[in-house]
This record gives sequence, C-alpha cells and structure tokens, in this order.
Amino acid sequence: MVYSIYFDESGKIDQPDKLFSYYGAYGSDDTSMKRINQTVKNIFADLGTQSELHFTEYKHDQYLKKYLTVLNYVINQDVTINILIVDNHDAKRVSDQMQIKINELRSLLYVKIPERLFYGLTRRIESDRDIRIVVDRNDEYRKLRLYSKVKEQMNAHSAYRNNGYTVNDVHSEESCNSIPLQIIDTFIGIIAFVIEKNYYSDSDSAKIKSDLIYRFLIQEDNLVHFQNQITLFEWKGNEDLDKIPVSRFISEFVLFKTSFDLNEMARINRIRNFKPDIQLKALRREMGYPNTRRNMILGYLDQLRGFSRNSFLNN
Repeated sequence: MVYSIYFDESGKIDQPDKLFSYYGAYGSDDTSMKRINQTVKNIFADLGTQSELHFTEYKHDQYLKKYLTVLNYVINQDVTINILIVDNHDAKRVSDQMQIKINELRSLLYVKIPERLFYGLTRRIESDRDIRIVVDRNDEYRKLRLYSKVKEQMNAHSAYRNNGYTVNDVHSEESCNSIPLQIIDTFIGIIAFVIEKNYYSDSDSAKIKSDLIYRFLIQEDNLVHFQNQITLFEWKGNEDLDKIPVSRFISEFVLFKTSFDLNEMARINRIRNFKPDIQLKALRREMGYPNTRRNMILGYLDQLRGFSRNSFLNN
C-alpha cells in the first residue's frame, strides 16, 4: 500500500520582515488521500466554486462555507500533519556562526527540514510501504535537486533503522492542481496566523481569518482533533527539534475571539434596541462592517437567536 506525503512552506528565513518560517507535511495512506481528494472536489462542485484554497488569499467571507466545510471534513479524517517552525533570528545567528550567507543556510535547510518532517510521519506507518512525496512546484527545489536528495536521505533512514518502507517517488505539482497541497497550505496558514497573533490586528482581513478559524475550532470535536492530529516542532539552531503543544497558542486565540465576539454581539443588541426593525444591510453599516464581513454578522445574529454559530452550513 502507498503512503502519500505532501509538503509546503510559508515564509523564508531570509525574508527580513518575517519572524518565522513554516514547513508543513501532510500524510495519509493513498486510499484515504484519494477519498479526501474526491470528497473535496465534490464539495467544490456542490458550492459551485473552483478557486484554489489559499489561506493568505482568504479575505472575503463569501468563501466561508467552502473553507469551513473542507476543513471540517479533513480534520475528521485519518490524517497526520507535522509543521516545523523556524525562528528566523535563530537562523540568522546560525548563518553568522557558520560565516555563510543566510540564503546559503536556506539551501542547506531545504534538504534537512523536509527529511525531518517526513521521517516524523513515516515512523507511524507500517513497514513494507511504498512512499510517495509531493512538494509544491518551486524552481528553487529543482535547482537544489531537492527531490533526489530527499529520496536518497529517506531511503537511507529506512535502511539504517530497518523501517521497511521505500520512497519510490518524489515529485512536484502545481498547487492549483493539487487539493492536498492546498490543504496543507491552509493548515500552515492557520498555524502561522495563530502563532504570530495576527488576530490582534484591526484589519478586516485579520478579522475575517479569525472568524474562519474560530468557527472551525468550535465545530463539534474539531478543537480536539486539531490538537491531536497536528504536531508542531521548533528548530532553534541545534540538532534536536523541540515539540510544542498546539494548545499553547490556541488557548489565547480562543479566549481573545470569545471576548471579541461577545463585545460585537453586545453592540448589535444596543443598535437593535434603538432600531428594532433594522435590516441586515443597515445593521452592517451601523457596525462599520464592509460587505466582506457579511457572514460574520449573520453568525452573530444566529447566536443571538439561540442557534449555532455555524447553523448557516445547513442552509
């Protein structure tokens, strides 16, 4: 049986405006991966959308149902996600100690980081498995011969530790044609957003992303699955990786968002007390919400009526 792994990254260690870089691997047996792929395609078809899932581009909550439905489905499947966080200041310190340029260090890490992430996934699978690895298409990976190097390193690990698996294929795909790559991109984006506490931003984009993440986490047992199926590691410039509980970052986000939402619903109640017949469009304007946050208000109104925040999913 084939085990499939998909790899993506967010941010680069030589970007001066970035505190962290993120590298994620998403794995499952090929049968489950194909089922997930087909189900997500069906979700897209049912909602009449073909646009790519890409967390940084999620800036309008007209796509809320699409993202929420996909995330809710995926997190309840038998999948494992490993995400490695690199503190860019630590990376700069290492490059200075080695007396090499930061982009040269990035080239070195491009081989080591994926291999560590993939090994973390393969330790949990049965022996005698064939492994297929797919990475987001990137000219830099090709120039570094990342595909052949990762294949060689992974098979060396398997042989040395008698793991019994064989990496037969490492190749790239365009993310626009790969739903699994879009999925790992979205989960990396969520983790990065929460870790960097971007939810404190007053921008509409940050509020729209915060609403998506919060709605996703409060749906049934998603918070438990999110914490159990996503493993975070941090590289601090030494050989060992530090494992970090997801709860360290999620708790503050949930508390912040709960408080924020209660304040917003209180504002809605005050407006409706003075204008009990106010219509949605007028209410949105009174609240200072652009049309890109229309579904946020609808969620608040559902809660104020005693319904679930995500009850619109059933419509």
